[in-house]
This record gives sequence, structure tokens and C-alpha cells, in this order.
Amino acid sequence: MPNTPARSLLFVPGHQAARFDKACQSGADAVVLDLEDAVPPERKDEARAQIAQWLAARAGGAGGPVIAIRINAAGTPWHAADAALCGHPAVGALMLPKAEDAAVLRALAAQLPAVALLPLVETARGMARVQELAAAPGVQRLVFGTIDFQADLDIEGDGLELLYFRSRMTLASRVAGILPPVDGVSTAIDDAARIEADTLQARRLGFGAKLCIHPRQVAPVNQGFAPTPAQIQWARRVIQADAASGGAPVAVDGKMIDKPVVLKARAVLRAAGEPGQASTAAKE
Repeated sequence: MPNTPARSLLFVPGHQAARFDKACQSGADAVVLDLEDAVPPERKDEARAQIAQWLAARAGGAGGPVIAIRINAAGTPWHAADAALCGHPAVGALMLPKAEDAAVLRALAAQLPAVALLPLVETARGMARVQELAAAPGVQRLVFGTIDFQADLDIEGDGLELLYFRSRMTLASRVAGILPPVDGVSTAIDDAARIEADTLQARRLGFGAKLCIHPRQVAPVNQGFAPTPAQIQWARRVIQADAASGGAPVAVDGKMIDKPVVLKARAVLRAAGEPGQASTAAKE
């Protein structure tokens, strides 16, 4: 996976290969080729074959978004073959739906040591074990499957109704030292203001990315997670002042800054792609 964490992860049905290249040109940081919910059972094998053919043609290509595959859940007839497909060198991440058991993640990590694991938490059992999932080997970040989660718990609403669960995922991620979690999809496709508002809510709660179900959602999601010009300027002033003071207490914009403020400033510049910030880990 690249040094700059993905902000937008765009789903593409795995049995619609004609859309794969278009998805890669959407501006999404990661493209998730979906073998699970988007593909009917009778077309699972066909979808896997289409993805394999496309990956083979892509071999050796550089640049572009991270390629991830959402495989079918453990215990399904397609799980093993889907996981094997993720061993292709062009695949950077594997998204595991209905993630509930850290043992499944450990097995995948042993099988695919070079592939980032993205457990999709979308059940009550998965949420109850979220800390174990976050701490499993190979896990890069958690993903919140909000729609399935609401259905599993009979929750109506995506705002305050899910606040506690989103906060649990942020906390579990921080304790495990992995990247901030990925928020679930917004069902609105053409309402850019709504999508950006949903993104900003996720960002305020400590999430670092969002799932997208249509290319038109990518731009507002990327924008929602990008630091504003004012935030970037503030971060630069903090870093410059800290460097000039040699780490001693110093005021910026009339406010004293200390180590947590400096770490926040570095995170802002890292998100903005400023050189010299990528080496600072998410575990700071």
C-alpha cells in the first residue's frame, strides 16, 4: 500500500470487468473489486475469472490506485478460491466481509503476507470482537459495514444511532496501532453536499477514509478528508515554530503548543502530502 493512506475506496462489481479501468480512472485512492454482495451466487466463478484475466493484463503496470478484492466470507464455498486470487502481485489489499474471528485473519495473513487485510465489521459479533480483529496480524485498518450492521442490530439511522460503534472502531484502531478506520457507504449518489457532510462526520470521529459505491462519490469524499488550506498553513506554522524553539514551549497564533499539537500538525501535513512527513507513523 502507498505511504499516503487511502481516503476513498470505490467498489466495483467483480463480474463487470468493463468497469474496472473506468474505476481506476475515477480518482479513487483504492478500487475494491467485489466478489461478495455485488455478485450473484451463480456468477461468482465467472467474476473471479474476469478479475484474474484483468489482473494478468495489468501485471507490470505501475501507478494508479491500490487494487483490493472483497472476497466472500469464511465458511462460504468461494472463500478459499477468492483468497488465492489475492496472491496476485497486483493486489494490494484483501477486504474480508463479516469479519468476526481473528483466527480467520491470522490464516489469511499467513497465506498472504504481502497483502494488507481490511476486516469489514458489519455484525454485532464482529463489533464485540473489534479489538481482537484490529490486533490481528496483517490488518492495516478496520472497515465499518454500516448498512449490514444496522440490519443485524435492527438500528434505524446512520447518525447518532451509530456514534458509539464508530467511536469503538476508532479506539480499537488507535490501541492496535493501525491506520484510522474506513467508514461505510453513503447511499446518496448525486448529492455531493450530503456525501461531504457524511465524510466530515466520519473525519470528526477519527475515521480516515470512506467506502464509495459510485465514481461520483469519490471527489467529495477525497475533499472531505483533505486538510483545508487554513489547516495546512496552521500546521506549517506549528512545525516551523517547534523547530525554531528546539522543542521548547512556544506560542503559535496566541496558543501554546506542545507535543500532541506538533503530532497533530505533522498528521495534517502528512495528509496533505507534504514531503518529510510520510516517515512519521500512524502509531505516534
